[in-house]
Amino acid sequence: MKTTYITLLLSGFLLIGITSCKKALDETNINPNASETPQPEFLLTAAIKNTADTYWGTANNMNSSLLFIQHWAAIQYTDADRYILTNTSFEDLWTIGYSKGVVNLNQLIKIADAESNPNYKGVALVLRSWIFCLETDAYGDVPYSQAGDIENYISPKYDSQRDVYLGLLNDLETAQAALDPAGPAIQGDVIYGNSIASWKKFANSLRLRIALRLADREPELSKTVISTIQTEGIGYISSNAENAQLVYKTSPNENPVSRIFETRDDQRVSKTMVDKLSALNDPRLPIYADKAVATQLYTGVPNGLLTGDAANLGLTKTSKPGAYFRLPQAPAVIMTYAEVLFDRAEAAARGFTTENAADLYRQAIEASLLQYGISTSDIASYLANPELQYDATNYKKSIGEQKWIALFGQGLEAFAEWRRLDYPQLSPAVAGALNGQLPKRFIYPGTEQSLNPESYQAAVANQGPDLLTTKLWFDVN
Repeated sequence: MKTTYITLLLSGFLLIGITSCKKALDETNINPNASETPQPEFLLTAAIKNTADTYWGTANNMNSSLLFIQHWAAIQYTDADRYILTNTSFEDLWTIGYSKGVVNLNQLIKIADAESNPNYKGVALVLRSWIFCLETDAYGDVPYSQAGDIENYISPKYDSQRDVYLGLLNDLETAQAALDPAGPAIQGDVIYGNSIASWKKFANSLRLRIALRLADREPELSKTVISTIQTEGIGYISSNAENAQLVYKTSPNENPVSRIFETRDDQRVSKTMVDKLSALNDPRLPIYADKAVATQLYTGVPNGLLTGDAANLGLTKTSKPGAYFRLPQAPAVIMTYAEVLFDRAEAAARGFTTENAADLYRQAIEASLLQYGISTSDIASYLANPELQYDATNYKKSIGEQKWIALFGQGLEAFAEWRRLDYPQLSPAVAGALNGQLPKRFIYPGTEQSLNPESYQAAVANQGPDLLTTKLWFDVN
């Protein structure tokens, strides 16, 4: 992956032009000295940066999904870790994902069509598909077919999760056809440095991820999608150098995790994760966690303690997330080579392909270790651990547990995969507020009940109560 400096021209990014309902007001607000057409590179950079910040940031990652999945735990202000959350707790993913992600990318698609640049369109469709996937994975039924088109749909309908996934697979197939390395150049791509060949691989990798979301419900459809990708012959992300990620710079363009730790000290690594890595003698432990200052031991915090009980453990006697993740330049990771290998291993285990599931599983673990610079000798020792050997009779356990480790820091994706694969088998928060249950989804933002009530009520009627414990369509077991 080519690392590119992030150019933050926020005024250019955010002024997409919120249209008025009255023509007279439209005409009054026209600036004769400014372009009425946003520049495509600014729209692209804006959509990537705003979505990556939200995906890797506080509300949807550090204060929710990372706690639900027990990668992190709260050492102060533990309500979120106890699942005490409201319909204002998850607004960022929704509001920013749609207003600064989907809206920008819809506009970019229109410009790409007008300027006959299919590569901008292809990249926009890939990114938009990723955003929609985040939305439906988290909430379930969400606006998709009418989303981001305020001129025609003030109150967009919520599409069923199944329909969203199928729509995204079609969008990604369209993107794959549009993307042409020999076609017109693009600018503003701070993920792949404007490499269209890399976007084609990312598009296929995202298709594979979504195909497996369908696998427990509609295995034949999932198999057909994966077969189509293989027949096309373009391939997937095939090395850590091709990981889809936004590499941050220093302040003010630093990683959101780094920004939070500059002023706050609320999070620690979960005891669940520390204990698992310690038991496996996993060489990623010193990367995922710092030693506690006072004891120089790796000490995780149990999830969901009462505030007083968490405080009694001591800030200096518990392990912060590793320095790697707190660096200003740490990447917001969207998709890795390791994830793709795990997905290919699962597809093989399900009989969707003729690849060797056990070999791909081992390659996936190796790719995750190499992602963090683990030495080849330590990798060999780790892979020789009998507890890591692939179990063909319970592939979900083998893949699920190692994938959970490999996705450390990627709260939203780890949350989706844990619900789908049902491994690792996590215990609810110590003082959890869900009667011994774990969260299974995000609650819709409260604004939807007041601004889009009919669509909201239709979604609840179709999907079930708007609660943390309501299982989504893809979550079968």
